[in-house]
Amino acid sequence: MTPVPDQTPFSALGRMVVLVADTEEALAFYREVLGFVVLHDETVGDYRYLHVGLPGQTPVGLWLMPASTDGERKLIGRQYGGRPLLVLFTPDVREAGRRLRARGVRVWNERAEGDVRSFHFADPYGNVIVAAQLPAL
Repeated sequence: MTPVPDQTPFSALGRMVVLVADTEEALAFYREVLGFVVLHDETVGDYRYLHVGLPGQTPVGLWLMPASTDGERKLIGRQYGGRPLLVLFTPDVREAGRRLRARGVRVWNERAEGDVRSFHFADPYGNVIVAAQLPAL
């Protein structure tokens, strides 16, 4: 059953966790290659809370969480079982692909189905990301 909007106790999507081996490496990719911005960066004791997201869409974002156990380290790049970590929308999928390739990012599975165009790429740890251009409304 689909909940009626006024019956949900939640108001918005916040952050999803992405396990990483190196927060600086992950931050460099998401900020310098994808254009994400830092939403929150705080260190408490030995733990860093690093949240990134797209400009203008705060508070939605990714929590780049360093893996701290052997079990977590085994999940880096695989925590979604080979399925996409996320989908990023773009107004120009060809230009997005060109920019990623220019930064050395491998692009694959380029598709055009009707008015929707998309491709896959991965972050430095192998998490699959889909870039999609939706039809104009």
